[in-house]
Amino acid sequence: MANPPVETVSTGADKAKLAAAALLVVSAVVAFYVLGAQDLWLRVAALLAIMVVAGAVFFTSESGKQLIAYGKDSVREVRKVVWPTRQEAMQMTGYVFAFMVVMALFLWVTDKTLEWVLYDLLLGWKR
Repeated sequence: MANPPVETVSTGADKAKLAAAALLVVSAVVAFYVLGAQDLWLRVAALLAIMVVAGAVFFTSESGKQLIAYGKDSVREVRKVVWPTRQEAMQMTGYVFAFMVVMALFLWVTDKTLEWVLYDLLLGWKR
């Protein structure tokens, strides 16, 4: 089944909101450095205040509304997840560690076998 085409409708007002948000982010950084002679707390407060305004402008745009909807959908999906019990989680962790030990031993034995075959038997290099 083919996915339906995605329709993106972007109005002039929406583009203006996104441009304003981007301009506010840039102006926040510029204000931080322009206020270099001021106390750090004032510079950070100005940066954060302008960033909050930029965020508010962004979230009023269609892209911001879609991001909020995506976040709400994600939270709804996470609530549907059936999480394992502590015993199940510990048991699966034990299986993973046991598998890793077995794989490490297998790779070590394989490495030493290939080393022995190549260096000792074929090339005759004795260590």
